Amino acid sequence: MPPAAGPKPPPRWRRVAQPSGLLTAAAVSGVGAATLIPTDRPGIGWLLAAGVVVAAIAIVVRRSHRNSREASAPAPLSLGSGHLWWTVLAAALLAVGAVRAAGWLFTLCVLAAAAAASLAAVGPRSVFGLRYDLFAIPVEAVRSLPWVYAGARRIEGPGRERGMRLAGSVAATAVLLAVFVPLLGSADATFAHLIESLVPAVDSAAVAQWILMFVFAALGTVGALYVIAGPPRRAPDHAPESGRRLRRTEWALPVAALTVLFTVFVAGQFVAMFGGDDYVQRTAGLTYAEYARSGFWQLSTVTILTLAVIAVVLRWAARDSAADRAWLRVLLSAVTVLSLIIVASALSRMWTYQQAYGFTVLRLLVLTCELWIGTVYLLVLVAVLRLRHRRLGRAAVGTAMVTLLALAILDPERFIADKNIDRWQHGHDLDIGYLSGLSADIVPATDRLPAELRAVIADPIRDRLPDDTWHSWNYSRAAAR
Repeated sequence: MPPAAGPKPPPRWRRVAQPSGLLTAAAVSGVGAATLIPTDRPGIGWLLAAGVVVAAIAIVVRRSHRNSREASAPAPLSLGSGHLWWTVLAAALLAVGAVRAAGWLFTLCVLAAAAAASLAAVGPRSVFGLRYDLFAIPVEAVRSLPWVYAGARRIEGPGRERGMRLAGSVAATAVLLAVFVPLLGSADATFAHLIESLVPAVDSAAVAQWILMFVFAALGTVGALYVIAGPPRRAPDHAPESGRRLRRTEWALPVAALTVLFTVFVAGQFVAMFGGDDYVQRTAGLTYAEYARSGFWQLSTVTILTLAVIAVVLRWAARDSAADRAWLRVLLSAVTVLSLIIVASALSRMWTYQQAYGFTVLRLLVLTCELWIGTVYLLVLVAVLRLRHRRLGRAAVGTAMVTLLALAILDPERFIADKNIDRWQHGHDLDIGYLSGLSADIVPATDRLPAELRAVIADPIRDRLPDDTWHSWNYSRAAAR
């Protein structure tokens, strides 16, 4: 007779203690986001709203430490240096909105900041893997709804009374402002102008955006505190290997074949590089710029596929004996170094192509991605030499975010404008239509152009600039005006 099954463990939301001040922190974060975030453009309000959310979470964490002295209080919430690093990185990415006007750049920064925020909440690597760690906040925000509801129902006595009094006070304040602000605004034009500059126009679309921002920020705060209050189990640094392993005879031959193939290709690259345009024209019938353009995408594909091959071998190859480990280090290191040379070749080709045909946002983005792939190969080389790969995923994500931040510091659209103006000064055509379609970031670069040409490019950009309020202020747009 099979043994009787034990009692089913309670769901996680019943096991995680709810910290004091959770609902207040969620409400404050929601109000801050709804008030501060300019949803239609980059602006300083994104950073300010993030500051409100971080401050609300920090206050809850600090209060949990203060309340932990009581006998019946739950254990205090714990944060470490790993949480701080990802938090600073997320804030730096959102700060881009205060200085750069390019919408595509800030969209990438917001997405990266959201991923960094999830990594900040999780802290050390969890047993659920990188995919969970990157999306922990939105996932746990949904899972935490029963937790929040149960905690709200447990509020009794003075806590419930204080909450009701606070809600009544907020409602009374809103009613008074709704009555007196319009009256005073209609009585004095100066005061009315001040109110218009501080308070955005209210319509159904604006109200919908405020509600959406409130919900996102409040749920994000709840999700982050749910992860911090009940952190997932930490992944061990040296987990025992499980499952079938690849024997040396299974992986060494294909990796060795790749090594030989890459060696032959790299040798040909050096010949073409030193032979220059004349050699390429004799052998391929192309100019060097055409030669560069023809192979970039193929080389990029090769570097990405090779990363996958190295990852599979590094993860599944047997390393029981010293010979296994030596073969693994030698062959994978050789493929990695040769792949780095191929990355350098791809970068050189794209740079040559842009010098010949002009610089664009897409080409610069592709170049940046290839640079990041080169950085990942350096991380892979370290992992191969140490035969430890468990931190490689997070390191790759972190370098991707740092690369994006470096691109923002470079000021990509101004860089593109400067390079295209350099080409124009050396006798090449200037794509006026393309430059005039970029953001206000490029306006300072147009000072190098004659007045008439500068006006043709800069005036359409200035005409598109929206009127900024204090929370949508942006340095680049302000300087362009």
